[in-house]
Amino acid sequence: MAPAAVLDKPAEDQISEDRMETAECVDRLSLLRRMPEAPAQCQVCVVGAGPAGLMLACNLGRWGIKVEIVDDRADQTPVGRQVFPVKTSADGLQPKTIETFRQMRLADPLLQRGVRVYDISFWSSTPEEPLHRLGREIHYPPVIDVLDPYILLVHQGMVESLFIEDLKKRGYEVRRNTAFDSYSVCDNKNGPLQVNCRANVTQDRKTILTQYLVGCDGAHSKVRKSIPEAKPIGMSQPSVWGVLDGELITDFPDIWSKTLVYSQEYGSILIIPRERNMTRFYIELKGNPKVDRHQFGQEFVMQRAKDIMAPFEVNWKYIEWFGRYQIGQRVASRFCDNHMRAFLAGDASHTHSPKAAQGMNTSMHDAWNLGWKLNLAARGLAKQTLLASYEEERRKIALDLANFDYEHANQIAGGDAVALAENFKTNVRFISGIGAEYAENALNMVEAQTWVMGEAKPGCLLPPAKVTRYLDSNPVDIQLDIPMLGQFRIFLLMWDVHQSRVFLETFCQALASKDSLVSQLSAAASISYAKQPRSPAPEDIYLRPERYTAVSHLFTFGLITTMPKSEIEITDLPALFQDSRWTFYLDNIPEQDTRGSLCTNKWLGSLGPGEVAIVNVRPDGYVGSIGRWDSSIDESGEEAAKWLDQYYDRFLQLPIAA
Repeated sequence: MAPAAVLDKPAEDQISEDRMETAECVDRLSLLRRMPEAPAQCQVCVVGAGPAGLMLACNLGRWGIKVEIVDDRADQTPVGRQVFPVKTSADGLQPKTIETFRQMRLADPLLQRGVRVYDISFWSSTPEEPLHRLGREIHYPPVIDVLDPYILLVHQGMVESLFIEDLKKRGYEVRRNTAFDSYSVCDNKNGPLQVNCRANVTQDRKTILTQYLVGCDGAHSKVRKSIPEAKPIGMSQPSVWGVLDGELITDFPDIWSKTLVYSQEYGSILIIPRERNMTRFYIELKGNPKVDRHQFGQEFVMQRAKDIMAPFEVNWKYIEWFGRYQIGQRVASRFCDNHMRAFLAGDASHTHSPKAAQGMNTSMHDAWNLGWKLNLAARGLAKQTLLASYEEERRKIALDLANFDYEHANQIAGGDAVALAENFKTNVRFISGIGAEYAENALNMVEAQTWVMGEAKPGCLLPPAKVTRYLDSNPVDIQLDIPMLGQFRIFLLMWDVHQSRVFLETFCQALASKDSLVSQLSAAASISYAKQPRSPAPEDIYLRPERYTAVSHLFTFGLITTMPKSEIEITDLPALFQDSRWTFYLDNIPEQDTRGSLCTNKWLGSLGPGEVAIVNVRPDGYVGSIGRWDSSIDESGEEAAKWLDQYYDRFLQLPIAA
């Protein structure tokens, strides 16, 4: 039985004690919340979960790198109607970007949902002459050698969803509501970077220890501001443009083409067809002395569009998004810090107008270029020259883009269809993505004695070519057939395997030697991937990536010959190529090629009857180096193996023992 003193205690005293106990519990919880969490640890910390950051994280995650992705937004870029204005999203995928998604085995959902634009039309009006069509052009004429000669219009949110879903399959999540604050370098230069973040509305401090940091956090990048050497350089132009996304009611005939409409009186509109039956208008807002440009609201912009498009009817079933922006071109002075531990990609490193449909494409290819280099660096297989090549290569592309965009934006505003068409033709390779070419450096080796007669050139993308896969007689696009596993591809081309047998045997023997750098690097990569394997996904059971890592986790060897299948067996090949049976190809279907050419002739221009050529292809699909040998010379196989060692010694290394 309870003591009488307790039984007799007034109810209000008991309530007071309960409140005190509750307050103490709250204090303890608050104290626990304030206690710092143990830092998260990773090899690469990616700040920003837009297309660039997600492309980078997706590939690093696939290749088994420990990656953390932080983003200050509560959710990804949405697809669908927006009640409140959000940042304008990119929406045009160029041919090279489509090829990249094909190489990643992610293209199908985009191809199913996107709108394909094959042509561009030009319209004009003056006070004396009503609006009329000046002409049409094929967007990507046959001179551009691509599998997908069109722009694919898909919402940025769709692209982000694709990456996020792929990351989830492999056990990775984006840390949402987490804003980058700063980072610091450890006193020990080989020690981790400390990345400081603030999470949630409570601004809780979060710390991440990482080997590398990549800022993909947009035009106002905090990571860029944390790198003293990286300053945005460029200018803004005075013109203001409005953007309208919505479903149209119109009798304008070219609404499903990319179309430039120029009105001498009211300005220009660039029309872009979009998914879900929508159309995007980029509307020039010419200066009006009576209207402050900051007061160009949605109704004003809609009316301006109607004025430019008159006498055609233009109305909207609904407006999904409205915004306005000022054109500017800026490129960061550096794309990395002095230690090559912190990097910038995407809008964090370069900005420009959206009208050339380059932003998302260039940003994702920054990440495509950087990802495989960070993979090798995190595994200890990369020399500093490999990481240094990121800034060398991608800053040049950003500068080329800024210069093109400046001219392109001015010509759209000026309405000179002839000048715009000429500028487009001049730059069409660059616009498509296949003209984004890298200069000679440690990775792109141009040799004086190499005859560059074909379309495969160091620093350029590997041209598309159609061949037959020997093992199952399937016709394949050779640039797409091998999945992107972070490997180099080493293609050997010859007319007759039997005639080149001595070359192949001595080449393989030299590669198998303990003195071969390629062999040593392969052994080191095998150890690295055994400790830290690639992240699997359910569809691997169909894609079978192990077919391409049987010989090496770092290199995939391919053999291309014009011999008939009936004249050669897998058992006729040296052991290295027998183990690479899924990358043994017959060059026998020129009629299926984009140019009606044999792969050998397209890549090399010509190849002598006894010649053997080797084409080194980087993990991002760019040609690294090309060599040729006369297979009738006894030492040529050994010389070719030494040449491979010399090439890869320029930027790869054996891991330093801990």
